[in-house]
Amino acid sequence: MLIRTALAFALLLIMLPVVACGYQDSQPPAYKYGNILISRTSIKGGVKPATFSHWLHRRQYTCRVCHFELEFNMKVNTTEITEAANKAGRYCGTSGCHDGKKAFGHDDNNCEKCHNGKLTYGKEKFSELSELPKAMYGDNINWAEALKKGMIKPKNYLAAKPAEIVFNKQLVFSPKRLSIAPSVFPHAEHTEWLDCANCHPDIFNIKRKGTRHFTKAQLMQGRFCGVCHGTVAFPLMDCQRCHKETR
Repeated sequence: MLIRTALAFALLLIMLPVVACGYQDSQPPAYKYGNILISRTSIKGGVKPATFSHWLHRRQYTCRVCHFELEFNMKVNTTEITEAANKAGRYCGTSGCHDGKKAFGHDDNNCEKCHNGKLTYGKEKFSELSELPKAMYGDNINWAEALKKGMIKPKNYLAAKPAEIVFNKQLVFSPKRLSIAPSVFPHAEHTEWLDCANCHPDIFNIKRKGTRHFTKAQLMQGRFCGVCHGTVAFPLMDCQRCHKETR
């Protein structure tokens, strides 16, 4: 009886951070987290969806390259990507990407490397990331720490070098529940990966108190921070990555 009680208590301690935040661990395997299927136009044309692995590309390029310079929308299947556009040097076919020189191009021999409809395609390469700093959830990789330590050096642009963004201001959001520590948003860690326009003004109003309905429920529905955190960046269940202290 004593042993069973001790085991139950240990299990509660393990689950407590997740339960306290209101989330359940229903995330996919680490090698599958952040993988997406692009199918807006392919299925209509009788072609399998194209698979895209964020962790595979994230070592080489920042989010800004695709979601600003190459004009991919933040939400999957909202960008009108076509094979004609790729072959013309846009989107994935941009010079320096899948142009047949830097990476495999858009010819018949390479179709199934993308158009395979498999979220787990290329998972054998996930072991190449085993030396990077660990995280508890998502793809189990602390990308911010890996960048800080120089373990990865992703390119921040392809054609035109952007102006350097230096903005170190941290925002602190105090929850209504006093039992939950304030959430801290560091601009510097985000501008290393993103352009300001990725968040402002479409996701967040540029004014400090101009964003309405900024609640946990909205985040879980994929709004605000939930646009990235829960799909590609570490998921919302990793509470202490934002809620830095415990009261």
